[in-house]
Amino acid sequence: MKTHLPKVDLDARKWHVVDANGAVLGRLAVQVADILRGKNKPVYTPHLDAGDFVVVINAEKVKLTGKKETQKEFMSYSGWKGGEKYRTVEELRAKHPEKLITHAVKGMIPKNRLGRVLLTKLKVYKGDQHPHAAQKPEALTAAK
Repeated sequence: MKTHLPKVDLDARKWHVVDANGAVLGRLAVQVADILRGKNKPVYTPHLDAGDFVVVINAEKVKLTGKKETQKEFMSYSGWKGGEKYRTVEELRAKHPEKLITHAVKGMIPKNRLGRVLLTKLKVYKGDQHPHAAQKPEALTAAK
């Protein structure tokens, strides 16, 4: 008996738009990561890219619970000695609020070639405008 391998129709990929206004970051990231992987479809297969495109708007208005706004730090490393930089959520939200959501979703997808391809289907914007109106994205409600 052979294992059934579903065909992934690349033309049938949908576009979804999610408004992050007032949504909790972790809950939003789980919802977005599941759509990117295709876990909401019956043809989900762990090693295939069966997911849809996701556009997240209002990235600067996402919420964090507790004291994470001031205490949580993101570390980046330049590769040089002493090249570590630590930024709080406040600083990151002021400069690049898109990176908050991208970083959270990136941690919830596979850490391999497939994960890098899945991350290209995530589009995050800080305002309520996005350039993907031609794709006719469907509105999704973010988990609050």
